[in-house]
Amino acid sequence: MLATFGSLGDLHPFIALALELKARGHVPRIATQASFREKVEAEGIGFHPIRPDPSAYGDEAALMKQVMDRRRGPEFVVRIFMQFLRATYDDLTAAAQGTDVLVTHPLTYAGPLVAQQQGLVWVSTALAPMAFFSVYDPPVLAPAPAVSRLRPLGPRIFGPTFRMLKRHVRSWTKPVHDLRREVGLPPSPLDPMFEGQFSPSLTLALFSPVLAAPQPDWPPNTRITGFPFYDRERAGLSLDPALSAFLDAGSPPIVFTLGSSAVTDAGRFYTESAKAAQRLGRRAVLLIGRDPRNRPAQPLPDGVAAFEYAPYSELLPRAVAVVHQGGIGTTGQALRAGRPMLVVPYAFDQPDNAERLSRLGVGCTISRRTYTERRAARVLAALLHDPRYAARADQVARTVRAEDGASAACDAIEDLLEGSGAEGSLRAG
Repeated sequence: MLATFGSLGDLHPFIALALELKARGHVPRIATQASFREKVEAEGIGFHPIRPDPSAYGDEAALMKQVMDRRRGPEFVVRIFMQFLRATYDDLTAAAQGTDVLVTHPLTYAGPLVAQQQGLVWVSTALAPMAFFSVYDPPVLAPAPAVSRLRPLGPRIFGPTFRMLKRHVRSWTKPVHDLRREVGLPPSPLDPMFEGQFSPSLTLALFSPVLAAPQPDWPPNTRITGFPFYDRERAGLSLDPALSAFLDAGSPPIVFTLGSSAVTDAGRFYTESAKAAQRLGRRAVLLIGRDPRNRPAQPLPDGVAAFEYAPYSELLPRAVAVVHQGGIGTTGQALRAGRPMLVVPYAFDQPDNAERLSRLGVGCTISRRTYTERRAARVLAALLHDPRYAARADQVARTVRAEDGASAACDAIEDLLEGSGAEGSLRAG
């Protein structure tokens, strides 16, 4: 059972794992929000709905605006999952009947409790380096990005900083400790948002080591797997024929995208992007999602086209550069495509991913607040005219393409099950 919540960037890695497990003869099932049922079942994967689902909140655009708030978004998201914690626990308990292994996403706060209550082997995941909150490799915090300038001071400054942060947010996850007591589990000193989200047996770091190397304060038994890639909109579908025709009709375009979460709170991103491409004299593809607010109010300039969705694995290698929000799924695909990138981070792990891409030498970053036609055009011109970015992006891409994240993750799961003489030692505890 693979339990996850969130956007497509949170679902797709779990579909990739499920398909690999299925190919190895296992019987994988995905437990997630009901709105993903059709997508999961189209791949022949068992599906179980668990609450909450975004549809329960009515206006998804209004919900996502609160979710993507740089300062208040994390608390808003955690408190939603705390509000539904008992419902999630009940749904996942029912879904996990007959399961041997439970693999959890960081937002599945009920998952460790279900694993311990049912005696399941528990595997946790980290989709991005930020999840580890390492004092040796400190992340950029979206609410306070300026703190990252103190990065060279390492544990000396970030040890006290992270301890203060944990005290500040401790009340957010009090319902987890209450539920443990309610269902008869012993108290745990671990914070569910931090060390408590990681299994003592195996944590899968589902990203490439080009983004982060293991640190002394990472959880024991962490395995970096590489990205588990999956990006089909629906099983069996490929590029839109109209998009294929556009790509064939001229020079490689700049691709502007906001992934599957920030796209619901795009603001003027697409308007400014189209103008920036026109200013540069470059062709462009705008991936605007299904939010009607993102549709062009006026005819687009020649050489600029808008589409709702495209598989990154087919589109991005045909781009000259990629402008994106820095979500971990988009980041992985852009790295694999080997194209220079401009990152415009919104919230959560996106500023940290953006900083890591800049340090890696494959791109630049502009804050959402200062993303305008003129500035985007100026930075993109520098990015495209400096051959070092393209060369470095190509070099990193060769490393990422050589990785097989789904296979490495499934190897680790099978090793966990087969490599111990006493299965009891593998149980969640």
